[in-house]
Amino acid sequence: MKWPWRAKTNAEARSDGSAEAVDGPAFDAESIGKRIQARLDADARAAAAAERAGYERMVEHWGSRVVEWRGWLARSPVGVDLLHWWYDEAELTALVGEERYVARLGELLSQAAARDVAAMGIGCTRRVDRACRFAGTCSQDPVVPPDEKLASYRHGGIPGACSSFTDCSSPHEIDVTFADGDDHRSVLLFRDHPGKARLWVDGVRVGEGEWLDKGGIWVEDRYFTIQIDGPKDHPEQGLGDMGRQLHNIVSLLIHDAERGTTRILVPEATESWTDPALEVRDGTGRVYPTREARAAGGTPDRIIPLDEPEAQAG
Repeated sequence: MKWPWRAKTNAEARSDGSAEAVDGPAFDAESIGKRIQARLDADARAAAAAERAGYERMVEHWGSRVVEWRGWLARSPVGVDLLHWWYDEAELTALVGEERYVARLGELLSQAAARDVAAMGIGCTRRVDRACRFAGTCSQDPVVPPDEKLASYRHGGIPGACSSFTDCSSPHEIDVTFADGDDHRSVLLFRDHPGKARLWVDGVRVGEGEWLDKGGIWVEDRYFTIQIDGPKDHPEQGLGDMGRQLHNIVSLLIHDAERGTTRILVPEATESWTDPALEVRDGTGRVYPTREARAAGGTPDRIIPLDEPEAQAG
């Protein structure tokens, strides 16, 4: 039955040529499709423009080299914090002061992965005088066989990045070395003077109050050794050779990273420690007056137990 007061549909209106239908204009699939596609194209252009603007901001602030580490940094909050602290030094130093800036830099480096340090742009095992040029490789995850550790000594380009890093351009003179599959690491900020140098081993300050040499050595992936200023009353004490940071006779600081203990060995009057070195053999530490003497395999000046219950000086 047709009710006289019922409005006509589009189809009915077209069939009898009557007045305009009341339920809207005719459905035009082609026109609607074009409008949807135009909207999608506009959204795509806007997204591309935003991505370009974001890339330009990154390059302007961090530099094009850092952008190559984006994939890794997206997974490394510590790496992003370190990068921010490193690149915005002037503003952050003005905010928190130089001492706090240096302390926080050491703390962040002590938490950072090797790839985080590489992303900073300082020198590495491969080349100490320039930034990593293999970000595409070094930013990848290393493949470590089951029941094995990451190689302690790594030379880029290699997935996981190098194992040591050296800063040759900033006043901080950073030296970071990883050991024992990155389970341990030393962080030294030399800062142009042995008396200003700061050292962290596994995140703990070591050698506070001592004059530290510019760089230390890991022995057996467990003991971090670094030369420190020796006794002033030693009969052979005097100015060090050209290029040396310390006096002629030096003491030796040994930090046991597994036990978290530190001992300082001070040379006696009869011990000419101009470049003392530690060798670990049969559970004991053998201290030689120079690295050359250790390499020659002669008689050590001292043989010390390495598993004493307490750290001590002597």
